[in-house]
Amino acid sequence: MLKTNVYNMSGKLVGEIELPEAVFGIDPNGAVVHEVVKNHLANLRQGTQSALTRAEVSGGGRKPWRQKGTGRARQGSTRAPQWTHGGIVFAPKPRSYSYTLNKKAKRLALKSVLSAKASEQAVVVIDEIKMDAPKTKEFAAFLNAVGCTSKTLVVTAAADQNVVRSGRNIPGCEVTFANLLNTYDVLNADKLVVDQAALQKIQEVFA
Repeated sequence: MLKTNVYNMSGKLVGEIELPEAVFGIDPNGAVVHEVVKNHLANLRQGTQSALTRAEVSGGGRKPWRQKGTGRARQGSTRAPQWTHGGIVFAPKPRSYSYTLNKKAKRLALKSVLSAKASEQAVVVIDEIKMDAPKTKEFAAFLNAVGCTSKTLVVTAAADQNVVRSGRNIPGCEVTFANLLNTYDVLNADKLVVDQAALQKIQEVFA
């Protein structure tokens, strides 16, 4: 089992905990991580881009000059793609870019990035992450106390609006919940801050 320190929100060492090998101790699979991140980003795309083909651009109904005898190249419409204000060849149209991946692949990818973070000593375990009120200044002080000054992903066991509101205005800080944890968010962060309750939930789901 992998052991790591447990801190409180003041940054003081309060104990030690074992990270489950099945989640934080596997050999990372880079190929699967790449596929899952690519899928995540594709699913985020709005797919609302749209342009007009030559059939959809207004105008161009009259042949600009006669077919033969002018010395110029033959043209049938002023809305052909080579003309200024002409239509777009193979114009993009609104469509969905989303596609599905196997659940096993997603789980393997998440365990891979969690294991990579653990091997880099980038997992910080907190005994309990709790805010009595939304206080950005206090939350920023907590992150500084535990040595998380760069991009940080904070994971709690359940939705806590005080924690979410406290962290959302801090640049580089993202707050998520154990049941919403995904490969991209973990990979995108430099440090993973997780409380013990969330760690227990992650272990129950993925171990």
